[in-house]
Amino acid sequence: MDTQINDAKYEKRPWGSFTILDEADFYKVKRLEVLPEMRLSYQRHRHRTEHWFVVQGTAKVTLNGEDFLVESGGAIDIQAGDAHRIENPDAEINLILIETQTGTYFGEDDIERLDDDFGRAA
Repeated sequence: MDTQINDAKYEKRPWGSFTILDEADFYKVKRLEVLPEMRLSYQRHRHRTEHWFVVQGTAKVTLNGEDFLVESGGAIDIQAGDAHRIENPDAEINLILIETQTGTYFGEDDIERLDDDFGRAA
């Protein structure tokens, strides 16, 4: 079950949810919770890099067409321009990760969706 945090910085998505934990001009930190057997869109950003640290579960990460498994306690870096996706392959528990974004712009309009299970790809 998705853990809800009653805060304006919490947003529900079709794949789970995210909560903005901290942000400033050159960084943003989010807690992402990915529901069992769900995944985010395959996407890339022009203005930011991302660092994903898995705190619960195992993440299936697709990075520039290659798949990797990142276990709890592991991390992966996504450079600006990299095509990337995170997926929760587990059928029972939520995947939880901390995402640290660094760069010059963090707006949702910097997401170029290459593929999406929810019809949001361009």
